[in-house]
Amino acid sequence: MRIALINENSQAAKNAEIEKALRKVAEEKGFEVDNYGMYGADDQASLTYVQVGILAAVLLNGGAADYVITGCGTGEGAMLACNSFPGVICGHVEDPLDAYTFAQINDGNAIAIPFAKGYGWGGDLNLEYIFEKLFCEESGQGYPRERAVPEKRNKQILDQVKTVTYRSLTDILKELDQELVKGALAGERFPDLFFANCKDEKLAQCVREILAR
Repeated sequence: MRIALINENSQAAKNAEIEKALRKVAEEKGFEVDNYGMYGADDQASLTYVQVGILAAVLLNGGAADYVITGCGTGEGAMLACNSFPGVICGHVEDPLDAYTFAQINDGNAIAIPFAKGYGWGGDLNLEYIFEKLFCEESGQGYPRERAVPEKRNKQILDQVKTVTYRSLTDILKELDQELVKGALAGERFPDLFFANCKDEKLAQCVREILAR
């Protein structure tokens, strides 16, 4: 699994700490972690939570990431922005129980964490425990297990609904404000990480054209 970490501007100073907790869990499981920034509060490529949604959608739809870890002060804005796009099912996760039940019941591909809410002593441990429970088992198995059949059925229904209610991401990217999109893709490491791992050439070409403008 390839996991992407994305931080928006209000919580950028925590990027290194979040990455450390994520890598500790991910590397034990043989997962790859790509840090798309922001890397610090003074990072020139500043991301709003709306741009977090754009970037997450590009990574997940392009196959450059299998999972996105993101958030903002409350986690709500990042979650709403991510869920505005096709191919993204993002849960709001505050603690390890949220992480586990979201993975097992909703089987999504992104989480938004409230990095400013209650983040004090032991915040790094809470992050580590969140990542442990998020990836401790194959997702989508249901919780409790006797609810597995209806929960999987509901997830399939949601996937079908999203194919009708969302348009092609390439069309969406072309119609959005281009400076907004370019800003979302302006991270220092974005070109190297994305184009090396993207599996959708149509989307990759769309991104190249946007960045070249």
